[in-house]
Amino acid sequence: MNKQILALFIPLLALAIPVVAIIANGVHKLAKLRLEEARLRLQGGDLGEVESLRAEVETMRRELNELQERVDFAERLLAKPSTIDPSPPRN
Repeated sequence: MNKQILALFIPLLALAIPVVAIIANGVHKLAKLRLEEARLRLQGGDLGEVESLRAEVETMRRELNELQERVDFAERLLAKPSTIDPSPPRN
């Protein structure tokens, strides 16, 4: 494989790792929210805390969408062919 093509994947991978972590964190919080809601329904408790967790998850979803847009933009910038000639100047 061409080294330049391989070098392009390094920043993409570096950008993908935080995105995966944020997605995993959001899924974890969503699962936690659903378990907490089910527990409260069984106990007949107050759903105010569940609503606050729902609002927090919604905020995280908006942040995740914004982050995905930024990663897409960075990927498009990295995918553009460079106009700078990488060869050293000749004397």
